[in-house]
Amino acid sequence: MIKVITGVRRCGKSCLMRTIAQELVDSGTDQRSIIYLDLDSRGYRTVRDPDTLESAIEKASCNATQGIKYLFIDEIQNVRNYEEVINAFRTEGNWSIFITGSNSYLLSGELVTKLTGRYIEFEMQTLTFKEYEEMKAFLGKRVNPNPVAEFDSYILEGGFPRALAYDSLIDKRAYTASVVDEILEKDVRQRVQVRNSSVFEQVRTYITNNFGATTSLANIHSDLQKQGLNIKRETLARYIKILEDAKIIRRCNRFDMKSRKSLRGEQKYYLADLSFYFSTNTDNRINYGPVLENIVYNYALSKGYKVSVGRIGKLECDFVMRSPQMNYAYVQVALTIMDSEKTENREYRPLEQIKDNYPKYVVTRSDLIQHRNGIRHVNALEFMSADELF
Repeated sequence: MIKVITGVRRCGKSCLMRTIAQELVDSGTDQRSIIYLDLDSRGYRTVRDPDTLESAIEKASCNATQGIKYLFIDEIQNVRNYEEVINAFRTEGNWSIFITGSNSYLLSGELVTKLTGRYIEFEMQTLTFKEYEEMKAFLGKRVNPNPVAEFDSYILEGGFPRALAYDSLIDKRAYTASVVDEILEKDVRQRVQVRNSSVFEQVRTYITNNFGATTSLANIHSDLQKQGLNIKRETLARYIKILEDAKIIRRCNRFDMKSRKSLRGEQKYYLADLSFYFSTNTDNRINYGPVLENIVYNYALSKGYKVSVGRIGKLECDFVMRSPQMNYAYVQVALTIMDSEKTENREYRPLEQIKDNYPKYVVTRSDLIQHRNGIRHVNALEFMSADELF
């Protein structure tokens, strides 16, 4: 099986792959049998076609010892038709292959048709809150003893590992803004046909600024037209798909709780990292509703869960989570349920309509804990510190 590591740019894919290579050495693998090609580095910048890629691999592996050889290729999407070479080495049987790419173009087209059933994808994300604290401690940065205040810092700063090396929020955001520019240049402009960059940028801004809102293609199209943007629905759908492929946003589809089927039409879009919003907006005020949803959604993905927006009749459950073992959990997310009885009822009522015995959660920012009808009320930090939800 070819191991494919994907994820948004600068989330740490290269570091993960180098760690795997180092673990092989530490476990006794001969260094000569580990072939590592970083196609973004100066030594491999001319490797852009199948023939030069094959020659580079053969040259790098000429001194490898007998037995399994471990091939690591970073940023393989730089090479056109690379799947031909990868498949050829895979069929030899004595290669263990790891490749990385920054977007889902890596798993499109020829790779899917030629390697179906022969690869497994591991999608990396930016840091979760727990990883954010651990990375700060590792770098010798101060961790706020007030966990809620530290959580707010995480929201404003985002989870890109490299950003933690900077001390000021201005520098952190400048770094994240440069990541956005790099994604748009390398994963959008250089790879897809965007005829009107200005219109595409307006679509990106709209989706980014409305993350966490229940919407549909028709609603987005209508809103953009009201703003004076003349765009075809087909073009809008394509631009949104480009943002998904570049891993800037993620789509969370609706799921009917009664029929147990996914529903088309309405969905929510969440950001791969909240810094994509805060680095491009001057407002530091936190709208905790969509922000907490975004964080919980990304956390669930980091645990390997499938996530949908649940619908129970006319009521909505923020998240239906399914584990790889096919267990379910139901989650409502709110800033607080302490401000009024109406708010409390609004958050609990959808969960009370679900009649199975899978766990149900109401997640808030920092409320006093209360329980109701077997539904677990937890604060976000407690929720994301759990090893398992099921």
